[in-house]
Amino acid sequence: MYEIMLSLDGEGTKSLYEQIYEYLKDEIRRGKIPCGEKLPSTRMLAEQLDVSRSTAQMAYEQLLSEGYIESVPYKGYFVCEMDELYHLDSAPAMSEENEITETNQYRYDFTPNGIDLEHFPYATWRKLSREVLQDDQKELFHLGDPKGEYALRKAISIYLYQARGVNAQPSQIIIGAGNDYLQMLLSRMLGTEHRIAMETPGYRHAYDIFQRLGYECCTVSMDRYGMDVDELQESGADIAYVMPSHQYPMGIVMPVRRRQELLQWAARKEGRYIIEDDYDSEFRYVGKPIPSLQGSDVCQKVIYIGTFSKSITPSLRISYLVLPAGLLERYEQVGRSFSCTVSRTDQKMLQLFMERGYFERHLNKMRALYKNKHDTLLAELRQMKGIKKIFGERSGVHLLVQMADQRTEQELIACAGQVGIRVYPLSEYCLDDREYETTIILGYAAMKEEEIHTAAGLLIRSWGEGTAADAERTQLRPDDKQCCVDWSGQ
Repeated sequence: MYEIMLSLDGEGTKSLYEQIYEYLKDEIRRGKIPCGEKLPSTRMLAEQLDVSRSTAQMAYEQLLSEGYIESVPYKGYFVCEMDELYHLDSAPAMSEENEITETNQYRYDFTPNGIDLEHFPYATWRKLSREVLQDDQKELFHLGDPKGEYALRKAISIYLYQARGVNAQPSQIIIGAGNDYLQMLLSRMLGTEHRIAMETPGYRHAYDIFQRLGYECCTVSMDRYGMDVDELQESGADIAYVMPSHQYPMGIVMPVRRRQELLQWAARKEGRYIIEDDYDSEFRYVGKPIPSLQGSDVCQKVIYIGTFSKSITPSLRISYLVLPAGLLERYEQVGRSFSCTVSRTDQKMLQLFMERGYFERHLNKMRALYKNKHDTLLAELRQMKGIKKIFGERSGVHLLVQMADQRTEQELIACAGQVGIRVYPLSEYCLDDREYETTIILGYAAMKEEEIHTAAGLLIRSWGEGTAADAERTQLRPDDKQCCVDWSGQ
């Protein structure tokens, strides 16, 4: 039986089932999986890759529909005979070699999507896993509440109120396997006749998912306070997708006045909603945590979405919606036909993890670790000549850098690549054709402090050949209002 060796990207632009499908298709086309080879069962595949069984089933069904594999009753899945397909790709050996070269050329990767897995509480998680499975709780192996386990939803509601100021009863919380599923579920409740406004630069993955679900999407620019409400009004959108506590990728924290303007926009017309994505609000390094927008919503217009991907691990695949009262009735009509996509055993483990204080202790530890990494990177960058601006440094797990010279993002990326450093351009997150100032994103969560120190030193040698005039123009100010770029151009 073929053993699948695949590392999934939970924060990537492609869904998990697409990543599995494309990997297996490529392996079959290259002849790495010979015809007649038996593939793991969907249950075994789900266990190997730490995904839901439905995700594994979707990947296999796509391969079945395209004729790459066949299902033999009572025996399993087998690769079809298709020798001619092995030669469809031009120069497959060269393509694979190039892929390996591209992967290996980077010594350090400043990915903004990484997390620190070295300090994951493995011992605690194993202990909870044994406890949950040793209790012979047979009910955990039956389908549960479509909303998710009540005890977990209660633990989440308590946490959200204490940490984020979110006002939510357990009945308002819907648990699902990742934000993609929750967006799909939300589309069934709202219908697709709405127009959704997204911040730009913004979260491209959410933008792509909404478009694939059939929504008309538009982009709204940001100033230093977040989404421009006047432009939002002119856009004709009736749903606004925002990240007020820490906008991704710009790192802007939306002030109270702008939040009130946004809530007033939603309240002025029936059928308007705000989707508040609170993806990494736990990691703030200056001052107190920023309260959620939902906590200030008196008109029941905010749909709150959160995840444990950044705070625990992406592979956990547990996210949640907090529905306003007006959508609960709609959920009862259409949402309950969808079973919960998260294993009840995983839900039970997370419930105990939260109830017994492990989650809070883990967050405190990770917050301290990320702050140390943040401070290390910031201190190194302050030694670099020619930096015009650093911003987004008050929270999250990445920084944004602008250089004082006229080099493009691709030129800066190429310079970094020559010394084995991978960095990321802001342009990847620009959802429209507007031109933005050259900006590089540096994520530090997945790197060790000594790696950050070394990698930043290499960047200084690669980028820091600025002039004295460039150095005089360098702005490294801690105030978000000063450091955030005014994208309106004013």
